[in-house]
Amino acid sequence: MRIRHKPWAKPELESCPFYVCEPKDQKGSWDKLFSKKQPLRLELGCGKGGFISQEALNHQEYNYIAIDIKNEMLVLAKRKIEAAYAKENLDLDNIRIFICNLMLFSDYFSENDRVDRIYINFCNPWPRPKHNKRRLTHIRQLVQYKNILDGEIWFKTDDDLLFEDSLQYFEEAGFEITFKTYDLHKETGIESFMTEHEKMFDEMGKNIKFLIAKPIAGNDINL
Repeated sequence: MRIRHKPWAKPELESCPFYVCEPKDQKGSWDKLFSKKQPLRLELGCGKGGFISQEALNHQEYNYIAIDIKNEMLVLAKRKIEAAYAKENLDLDNIRIFICNLMLFSDYFSENDRVDRIYINFCNPWPRPKHNKRRLTHIRQLVQYKNILDGEIWFKTDDDLLFEDSLQYFEEAGFEITFKTYDLHKETGIESFMTEHEKMFDEMGKNIKFLIAKPIAGNDINL
């Protein structure tokens, strides 16, 4: 779906205190942007902010970075985050947001930026083979994430082909799949806040695929 240009989106983001205008300047020192030294978690492709506005609010013991590629989308996430924190009368000091092309992930993060968990929720499936390398779960992306990851990747999708291909990507990139399900909403014991897409797919009767993967120590590959 093409996102209509919103000329007010960029100025609104730039006036936001938790928006990072020059994210490349923070490479290697993201922890310094937060008032509390806490484990860091990322959401890649946060969309309208349905997930991150719940996750970060309910886990004040973590710091969060939410990333998207479009001003027009991230500004909606910014508003949803503000509304969620205002409703609970909480200070908004454990989250930062910024714009970037995640294909260039390593331009923004270095080995000094240690991350406890990465969330990838309903990313573009890029179904045509010639476009597969644009997937956020492609091998060339996963090896970039491994460079900073101390914990796990949590991945959700409604797309069967993307999920099956991603299982192979994780294995080839040196990850261990510690949990997987083809129907997340039938599982118990997993805290997983719903995104806007997830609610829509659930109402359509589509099963949500989900996995947790962690890097295998010493299993590094070069692309």
